[in-house]
Amino acid sequence: MTNFLDPAILFFLFGAFAGAVKSNLEIPSQISRFLSLYLLMALGLKGGFALHKSGFTSEIGFSLGLAIFLAIIIPIFGYWLLRRSLNTFDAAAIAATYGSVSAVTFITATQYLDQFKIEYGGHMAAAMALMESPAIILAIILANKARASHSKDLKIKQEATSISKILHESFTDGAQLLLLGSMLVGLVSGDAGQQLMAPFSIDLFKGMLAFFLLDMGLMAARNFGGLKGKPPITVLYAIGSPLFHALLALLLCKLIGLPLGNTILLMVLASSASYIAVPAVLRHAMPEVNPALYMGMSLGITFPFNIILGIPIYTIIAKYFM
Repeated sequence: MTNFLDPAILFFLFGAFAGAVKSNLEIPSQISRFLSLYLLMALGLKGGFALHKSGFTSEIGFSLGLAIFLAIIIPIFGYWLLRRSLNTFDAAAIAATYGSVSAVTFITATQYLDQFKIEYGGHMAAAMALMESPAIILAIILANKARASHSKDLKIKQEATSISKILHESFTDGAQLLLLGSMLVGLVSGDAGQQLMAPFSIDLFKGMLAFFLLDMGLMAARNFGGLKGKPPITVLYAIGSPLFHALLALLLCKLIGLPLGNTILLMVLASSASYIAVPAVLRHAMPEVNPALYMGMSLGITFPFNIILGIPIYTIIAKYFM
């Protein structure tokens, strides 16, 4: 109930309502882009300041290693499952979308943990950055394989998407670089930098997040219609896979012995789905897939589910088992 009464969540619900009734309320794309970059910069600074205090420990190494493992195993399992009901290209695109992560879901989760004073490591922002690319690379490999097989059957030649190009785009993406660069700035500047940047990266953060979630609510309502006429497996996967992925992350965190806060954030990362980075790559790398499919699933169903219900549910489950 506390999560429902959070102003940021209420603004998300208001945005979803405005989008559902087809209001002309709209956040200009450049402002939306600025808000996204601001949130990533503030999150990176916060993580860097925390790392300056804690230093690099074995726990950090285990957390980052587990994040990479989840980013690899989730899209592989997703593709194997979806391939039974969907064609190769659709299955690969959805698996990549759900194998990657949502930065806004992660940021909202950190605010939730701050609200209930649950501590977590600043390095978790780096874990989020590391989980962006593996799923995209796996999807491109699968798509190239399917495209080659298809062209062989039809005796036509199709150009495969370059893995090196995708790698370059993934690791030089502006949002990724800003997040990691901000972490480095926070790590180097330490306590003095934290005091100087507090009015920017702390005091304004909640208001900026609420404004951005208003825009996300509008986008979620408008993307939900993209699932009309799609196979039932897509809706089931959009709701069921976040829960399964979160439980998988919980099991692995329990085996490794990670603390509660880091466990919850890894559950959130594993359960989230990309709606910015991955779709931007897939539009060019996999033109065979209609973007309405994976955007409708990730932004129309999974994102609202995680923001409203998922984060509190994952926290309750983690507290019970940890």
